[in-house]
Amino acid sequence: MLGTKNVHVTTDGGIYTVEIDRAPVNALSFDMFDQIRQVFQALALEEKMRVVVLRSAGEKAWIAGNDVREFVDLTYGTTIDGTARVRSTFNAIYECPVPVIAAIDGAAVGSGLCIASLCDIRIASVKASFALPEIDVGILGGGRHAFRLVGNGAARWMMFTGKRIDANEAFRLTLVDQVVSHDQLEQTAYALAEEIASKSPASMRLAKAAFNESEIMPLQLGYERECTFSARSRLHPDATEAASAWVEKRQPNYALHRE
Repeated sequence: MLGTKNVHVTTDGGIYTVEIDRAPVNALSFDMFDQIRQVFQALALEEKMRVVVLRSAGEKAWIAGNDVREFVDLTYGTTIDGTARVRSTFNAIYECPVPVIAAIDGAAVGSGLCIASLCDIRIASVKASFALPEIDVGILGGGRHAFRLVGNGAARWMMFTGKRIDANEAFRLTLVDQVVSHDQLEQTAYALAEEIASKSPASMRLAKAAFNESEIMPLQLGYERECTFSARSRLHPDATEAASAWVEKRQPNYALHRE
């Protein structure tokens, strides 16, 4: 069983959907972080998985950050322990071996913004909003995740003010990759998922790993690392099938090389 009490998993061929479901606003308790981590660690073993769509239940919020009620009695020691659980969950999402598409409808604040940033592609509805309000609830975090996607100044502005921005401003800052209407969000996210799922599964996993490993490297070292993944792709018959299909002007048939 892949899902947990508040994190549901459904599959449609190689497209896996992970849904966060904790009414009323999908706030994340430490137990919720553990559930999300368990799900993504289990997904990493799914050989049939081609792409993940990460969404949430309800319309009030996508993920409304941490459950602030757990902050009241935090000490230095319990904060160290708790944030270690949070980090391991974030790592499990980031290290998912296939692309993860965030379909964001509603508020993605605090840890919700961080989780969105750890996905490979972010599609937001016009109802989405984003913030790093930690400064207002007695804790810090999320600035480094925002900084991966937006400029240093924008990340500091969000962290220091805690102010919320709408989907269009998030797109301008490159925090999200596409903004669509509320009614188009699901269709857009799954159309992209189907396109990704149609590619070579072997090459897609190598591409994901190459991005993750090279993004923090200097340009020359990062490209050198990416080239090793390119060489590794030639060890799989999908690579020859892709090139042959291109030359022969036909659709590749990667299913020939799947077990």
